[in-house]
Amino acid sequence: MIRAVESEQHVSAPVLAAYSYCEAVTGQQARNFAYGIRLLPTPKRRAMSALYAFSRRVDDIGDGSLADDVKVARLEDTRALLTRIREGAVEEDDTDPVAVALTHAAAAFPIPLGGLDELIDGVQMDVRGETYETWDDLKVYCRCVAGAIGRLSLGVFGTEPGARGAERAPEYADTLGLALQLTNILRDVREDAEGGRTYLPADDLAKFGCSAGFDGPTPPEGSDFAGLVHFEVRRARALFAEGYGLLPMLDRRSGACVAAMAGIYRRLLDRIERDPGAVLRGRVSLPGREKAYVAVRGLSGLDTRHVSRRTLRRRA
Repeated sequence: MIRAVESEQHVSAPVLAAYSYCEAVTGQQARNFAYGIRLLPTPKRRAMSALYAFSRRVDDIGDGSLADDVKVARLEDTRALLTRIREGAVEEDDTDPVAVALTHAAAAFPIPLGGLDELIDGVQMDVRGETYETWDDLKVYCRCVAGAIGRLSLGVFGTEPGARGAERAPEYADTLGLALQLTNILRDVREDAEGGRTYLPADDLAKFGCSAGFDGPTPPEGSDFAGLVHFEVRRARALFAEGYGLLPMLDRRSGACVAAMAGIYRRLLDRIERDPGAVLRGRVSLPGREKAYVAVRGLSGLDTRHVSRRTLRRRA
């Protein structure tokens, strides 16, 4: 069992200001993520915002326009800061609000901060321009940049006392992270191609005649782009189905948060499946009212109850 230490004790003004900064970053830059974490009680919401703000900083280094050697140096500086956070060496009056907030969050919750080292490793793979021959190769990257975030988040959520199979919670959190990341890869396939990045496995691209890449609003001539997208959608759906085993292990509001975030991405996946070519014509997204509906559905516990019933049927 993973216990989250949720405390309503007094939080100092400098730490509150640091959390407010992280929540502002989250609200401005992570619309899908923000819909989920607003369902959490205040201490958990703040901790998740601190995790997001640090992760955003790492991602921004990798996605920025700096020279690769400068990016590598900045990533190592960020890793050194993470070491200070892990050691509790960041004071409340430090000028870096993200470091202040994450240090407080890591003291309040059993967050496995090594997951942020994995995130840095994954972004370094981006900087090196790595490509992936097989799904097994791509999974290594996805586990660094998304599976690790799932496991970090679980440190904040915790698992319910007596939850059956709770020892598998980190595995399920990791798998949900993979599902979300594969959905992201499908959604951003053209944007990534324009930035010189290819994430989909080379053997999948070859199988569907898409090895030429995606540098325009139409698929490569003679390719089965729709077949490729439907193949990857089925893979993502299988990951979601497995990762949803996490939901019955969480308290109501943490489960609602996870169900909302995962639900938004599953609906994105539905849209991509219905119109595979849309990802080459622009960015596929959900309107705010649909995201709000998914959040309400998560808070109602519908998804958690559905997973619980499915699990009981399998065990019967």
